[in-house]
Amino acid sequence: MKLTSLIIVFVLIAIGSLLYVKVQAQSERGVWTKEKAADWYKHWGWLRGCDFIPSTAINQLEMWQADSFDPAIIDRDLGYAQSIGMNCMRVFLHHAVWEADPQGFKDRINKYLTIANKHHIVTMFVFFDDCWNESYKLGKQPAPKPGIHNSGWLRDPGKLLYDDPSIVTVLEKYVKDILTTFKHDKRILLWDLYNEPGNSNYGNKSLALLEKEFHWGRQINPDQPLSAGVWDQKLTDLNAFQLSHSDVITYHNYEDEIKHQECIDTLKKYDRPLICTEYMARLRNSKFQNVMPILKAQNIGAINWGLVAGKTNTMYAWDTPMPDGSEPKIWFHDIFRPDGTPYDEKEVAFIKSLTIKH
Repeated sequence: MKLTSLIIVFVLIAIGSLLYVKVQAQSERGVWTKEKAADWYKHWGWLRGCDFIPSTAINQLEMWQADSFDPAIIDRDLGYAQSIGMNCMRVFLHHAVWEADPQGFKDRINKYLTIANKHHIVTMFVFFDDCWNESYKLGKQPAPKPGIHNSGWLRDPGKLLYDDPSIVTVLEKYVKDILTTFKHDKRILLWDLYNEPGNSNYGNKSLALLEKEFHWGRQINPDQPLSAGVWDQKLTDLNAFQLSHSDVITYHNYEDEIKHQECIDTLKKYDRPLICTEYMARLRNSKFQNVMPILKAQNIGAINWGLVAGKTNTMYAWDTPMPDGSEPKIWFHDIFRPDGTPYDEKEVAFIKSLTIKH
């Protein structure tokens, strides 16, 4: 081939590469406008519900693996939620289940969504998580440690990300596959990309993966908004990124009504819908009675941690283990016992007074 022909070929390849990059950049959407976010939020009314895992599962793997996926218990537990006027659940996924069986995992997500929809409940799914145990293994999960809060809960991707950075390739395929499969599903409220990034002393180490995940989400461009909740004001770099890249603002707050309102006032300046995706820790004076009314009054989504007491042991406080496994006098989280009786009848009556029209 003549030199001039080679030059022409190389020029065409270069032009093609530039055009490809340009098309790729154009195909990645930006953050929703404030107007679009507001219009989206108007559709839903006041959102209220729980961070949900069936009471028979100790962690995300036990919830979603084929051998332990339990539609009957999911149906029962979500029925309790419906009975007190809950209409939204926040549910954690885990990449390890997808990696082992992508189609089976998606089929089980669909089964869960069918059950939730029957109870008039929409769902926000969580992809990654920096909380609790750093390592995990598929298969039968360990029994709960008596009296220990969330003794079996799992980070995702956790320690694996630092032991084998190539896992990012798997994580990208996972996130994009789930988003692509369910991007038009009206049973899904929102994609919560990363639970408490920077927890477990990771700090800014989690920022790189969070940035990638928002990039992947923007490429797929689901109908549902993307968000990652702020949770610790000391994580200034992470907070700035999360707040500037989330379509709607999500946050965690386990303080009393005064400090919770201060948090709300800080976040209102972003002029986007607000959803509190974790609150309600009775021993910290974050309760339904003092926090839920201010969330309803300001049309802020109210998602508390815990529905039915079970293998996660979240009736026990984060930092107050009870190794004998006895029931604490005051439950930290959760609303119901497995048989459907409330921890506190008056508390449930109060919730219903806010959620159910009479």
